[in-house]
Amino acid sequence: MILQLTPFIMLDGNAREAIDFYVQSLDAKVVFIQTFGESPDSTESSIPENARDRIAHSVLKVGQTELMVSDIFPGQPHPIGNQVTICITTSEKEQAEHLYESLRQDGQVSLPLQETHFSPAYGMVIDKFGVIFQIFTARQR
Repeated sequence: MILQLTPFIMLDGNAREAIDFYVQSLDAKVVFIQTFGESPDSTESSIPENARDRIAHSVLKVGQTELMVSDIFPGQPHPIGNQVTICITTSEKEQAEHLYESLRQDGQVSLPLQETHFSPAYGMVIDKFGVIFQIFTARQR
């Protein structure tokens, strides 16, 4: 079983700039990067022009740690101070469900736990202390 906490920085249109900055300042290596326009379920009509080049997901390697960086989708609320979330990665869907249910107690669901094109179980909650958690289940290889 895998369990790992990963910092995830969410920005409003300047994720690419942040990635370049972390590559320079932290000697980060870009492991993965995908724009909203490059996502497998995007079409010309499904993604607005102002969202196509925004970063939907990226993974940087900083030393032995992963750092994830993305842009929010245009129009999503994004108060300053919520750029960093904690992404909990697990290899087991059942563990993802347990973590999700535990963290949402007395908190708020941002995204229901669900299957996505990149994960068999992915969701977001804000816990009762205001900390944002992403629950990410890695696909079995």
